[in-house]
Amino acid sequence: MKSVFLIRHGESTFNAIYAKTLVDPGLIDAPLSPTGEAQVVQARAQAQALKVELVVSTPFTRALQTARGLFGEAHPLVIECLHRERVVASCDIGRSPRLLAADFPGLCFDHIGDPWWHAEDVDDNGIPQEPLEVVHERISQFRAWLRSRPEKRIAVVGHSAFFFHMTSHKFANCEILETTV
Repeated sequence: MKSVFLIRHGESTFNAIYAKTLVDPGLIDAPLSPTGEAQVVQARAQAQALKVELVVSTPFTRALQTARGLFGEAHPLVIECLHRERVVASCDIGRSPRLLAADFPGLCFDHIGDPWWHAEDVDDNGIPQEPLEVVHERISQFRAWLRSRPEKRIAVVGHSAFFFHMTSHKFANCEILETTV
């Protein structure tokens, strides 16, 4: 039996602004806020106590920062797009693998497309709107991907809407939820 630990990223700069204004601030691939960085520091001991064999993160900056902050540079980290956030806001639009590789040297982005996020169904504000059926298909694909991995203990750093649709649980920032696949 596999143990999979779903971990929502720390608070992003988008989350911080949106919580105050309820207006999309137009931040593409928002990084962690100072509060998010502190949340990662607070969750580090709990995450490291999980004794995972593999850490999987989406290519979003906030998730990569959270994964590295929780598990460190030496821990195996795989970038996967299947569990990326559902695109409904500016922060859910990613950046090219080339730009990500420049910001995160030592991580491999060669296997992801450009764009690797849902880029269709654009609304009047220029933001793609990913249909729920697409998200549900990705959830099925991601569960199969996790089952295919040889590791028995996997940490998955990702996003609230994707995880909610996967588990029906509403995640707080840096919350860890153990599940099976």
